[in-house]
Amino acid sequence: MPLEPHRATRALAAFGLALLLTACAQPWQNYQAGADASTITARLGPPREVYDLPDGGKRLMWPTQPLGEVTTAADIDASGKIVNVRQVLDENEFYKAQIGTWTKKDVLVNFGRPVETSYFPLMKREVWTYRYMEANVWYMMYSFYFDDQGILRLTQKTPDPLHDPDRRNVF
Repeated sequence: MPLEPHRATRALAAFGLALLLTACAQPWQNYQAGADASTITARLGPPREVYDLPDGGKRLMWPTQPLGEVTTAADIDASGKIVNVRQVLDENEFYKAQIGTWTKKDVLVNFGRPVETSYFPLMKREVWTYRYMEANVWYMMYSFYFDDQGILRLTQKTPDPLHDPDRRNVF
């Protein structure tokens, strides 16, 4: 029995939407744990950053910094299999950082190279900053403040001035 015209239109629209959403999968999606690491490098190319993990595995990273807000990270076990793939420039990932415990190396391995670094001599703090999107809506900057021994002492999030409408067309 054929569908009525309005039902056929709705069914076609629903199918099109589902197809569109599937086509818009993010780089960190659609990878299965246990698959060979070559499946992700074949799709994303060689990683721009590679870090050793404590268990003998590697973390491969594909950042979009300095202007992008995404870093895809793939954890690969010692046998070359995918453990997980995720977007690491995310507030839930940032909130895992442990003040007083994490070092510069921990931040580097978890988030990759920062978009900018600076040093505040009066505070005696080095600051590493990353661009990210909070809740997929707000353009933000997340900063990690390290003491002179390289221990994380403070974190801070602020709006990204690159996307501040009040600062556009200033020049």
